[in-house]
Amino acid sequence: MEVLLAKANHAFTDCFKIAETLRAMANDTEEQVQVEKNEESYLIQLAGRTTPKGLHCLSIRLTTEYLLLQPEERQFPNQHKLQDLDFYHYAVFSDEILACAVVVNSTTASAKEPEKIVFHVVTDSLNLPAISMWFLLNPPGKATIDVQSIENFEWLSTEYSSALKEQNSNDPRYTSALSHLRFYLADIFPALDKIVLFDHDVVVQRDLTGLWGVNLNGKVHAAVETCHESEASFHSMHLFMNFLDQFSAKRLNASVCTWAFGMNFFNLQEWRRQNLTNLYRDYLQLGLKRPLWKTESLPLVWITFYDQTVALEKSWHAFGLGHNSGLSQGDIEHAAVIHYDGIMKPWLEIGIAEYKGYWSKHVQYDHPYLQECNIHE
Repeated sequence: MEVLLAKANHAFTDCFKIAETLRAMANDTEEQVQVEKNEESYLIQLAGRTTPKGLHCLSIRLTTEYLLLQPEERQFPNQHKLQDLDFYHYAVFSDEILACAVVVNSTTASAKEPEKIVFHVVTDSLNLPAISMWFLLNPPGKATIDVQSIENFEWLSTEYSSALKEQNSNDPRYTSALSHLRFYLADIFPALDKIVLFDHDVVVQRDLTGLWGVNLNGKVHAAVETCHESEASFHSMHLFMNFLDQFSAKRLNASVCTWAFGMNFFNLQEWRRQNLTNLYRDYLQLGLKRPLWKTESLPLVWITFYDQTVALEKSWHAFGLGHNSGLSQGDIEHAAVIHYDGIMKPWLEIGIAEYKGYWSKHVQYDHPYLQECNIHE
């Protein structure tokens, strides 16, 4: 024992200093791990916002072909159906070619009466030629389609654009005009009374005509709720709104149920009657003057349609495929619409592998342009 103690004293002359050294090493390691986590998060965000080379190639190829067309060759057929109330109208606002193609293809493929479907695609002027050319080359079967540019809506004021730029967010999902265009739905389609609005990262798996039979009880909107704490999709109003502000505290209920965007059904007549577009403008301007919510558009959606939403059954819309790898396969396969909300979109390399098949089966990978641009599963 004496020999062992002597050896220990010789080897560890200052245990306190050794403990301090080990503690410092542990702290340095934790800091390094945090730095690497931050770098990983940044790279994922960057990958999510960067257009892959193949999609960039496809856009250029389609744009070139479109510019060679004569004006009369750029027209889509059946334009008389665009304002016909006897048809089922769907809208998607997007600047992604293949994303739009999958939304349209999956909707028509799942429909019992595709000839009664009218699709309204709205994009920006930069992507209008490419998206138009894609659907001219690949018409959606018996369905009708129209592609417009947001720049064609001259009634969108410059104040609207400047208000978006004033928002303190680097995320284009919350500052792009296409993202906020949803609040002008009733103005974009003045002749329509009902419409389904899709995000461009959804896949339709079931016929959706049942939505037109939903009783809105005098309200404007129907959507699947996201207020169940036991579910991964849970969103609470108080996490996004600033209830320390008197405006929020007096007018809103912190425990009110939230709901998802991605697949939403709107009664445009009731929207116009209640003048919700002007209400949105008021909230947007108020939010620039005082901290009512975090810098993203979701809380703005919730308060604009506050007490104007009817809950749909959960099976209408499954979400989380763009950020949650632990979703139930049964919930995904039984959903009418699945939604790749989040940064990991199915057309990106960072997309969650086990979910990509639901999306990719609606992509024409044998199309010559996709082959030329090396776009594959």
